[in-house]
Amino acid sequence: MKAVALTRYLPIDDPQSLLDVELPAPNASGHDLLVRVEAISVNPVDTKVRSPKPQVEAQPRVLGYDAAGVVEAVGEAVARFKVGDRVYYAGDITRPGTNSELHLVDERIVGAAPKSLSAAEAAALPLTAITAWELLFQRMPYDSEHGGRGKTLLVIAGAGGVGSIAIQIAKRAGFRVVATASRAETVEWCRRMGADEVVDHRQPLAPQLQALGIEQVDAALNLADTDRYWEVLGELLAPQGHVGLIVEPSGALKIGDPYKAKCIGIHWEMMFARPRFRTADMIEQGRLLDRVAELIDAGELKGTHTQTLGKIDAQTLREAHRRLESGTTIGKVVLAGW
Repeated sequence: MKAVALTRYLPIDDPQSLLDVELPAPNASGHDLLVRVEAISVNPVDTKVRSPKPQVEAQPRVLGYDAAGVVEAVGEAVARFKVGDRVYYAGDITRPGTNSELHLVDERIVGAAPKSLSAAEAAALPLTAITAWELLFQRMPYDSEHGGRGKTLLVIAGAGGVGSIAIQIAKRAGFRVVATASRAETVEWCRRMGADEVVDHRQPLAPQLQALGIEQVDAALNLADTDRYWEVLGELLAPQGHVGLIVEPSGALKIGDPYKAKCIGIHWEMMFARPRFRTADMIEQGRLLDRVAELIDAGELKGTHTQTLGKIDAQTLREAHRRLESGTTIGKVVLAGW
């Protein structure tokens, strides 16, 4: 089967950083689905895993943590899907990735793809939807239907993949959503996703929020830079508020006052935790994706796909990584077909 892989961890401008390869097709057993991949999307985790380091792989390593496709075969323990089903999922960081024609994935972390979306549109959703939903509604103590009523949520980096979903699901849950963005096109995107207000993260946040009549926020999702916003969020968050984090800090964080004084809840999200540690509730990811698909098909959520660069091959995937590393992408970048 065709795949895109690496053996060395190189800068993305090096043509050897990602390579077109031929690999043996895997076989499904147990709870695994064998999926014929139709489309993939690229996430910051792809670029972080691929980033330069001296390690060399003895065998080609396939990355990729978002896919949409069709079930080609099922293992003997599979109960949720059958051959021919359209599915979407983010996979498991401890297993070979989705940048291959055929891919094995545990059925418990797979959802039925939205009926109203193409494979390319569906592939844009899983990792970011899981991250935003788990963080806001499973790590943080808010109900997905009405948990935001009367509360204000600050979303830092609203135009990114996770931010684009977080704005929508938070607004649906009743939050007053304030997103951050710094360019005209990203401000407009955040508003399209449903943000009530947008402030500039390149400028001090407190005066901009005060100008909107907001002295404190009940919750904040820092989806960009944990270190940079740590102190300011400690000041902006209301007593007994909550902060959600997805980016590992570069240094130690001071988690005493004002976080301690205000009893602020600190919540980490890593959407690979369930499959990585084979938690008893792994199936919650599949159920979550099923629910997101229902909301997409009902018109209550919008897709976040913004561009399809081309077919799935090393050259196009290198360009996708390059764009993501530039820090200027909006929504999700997708590749479709082989």
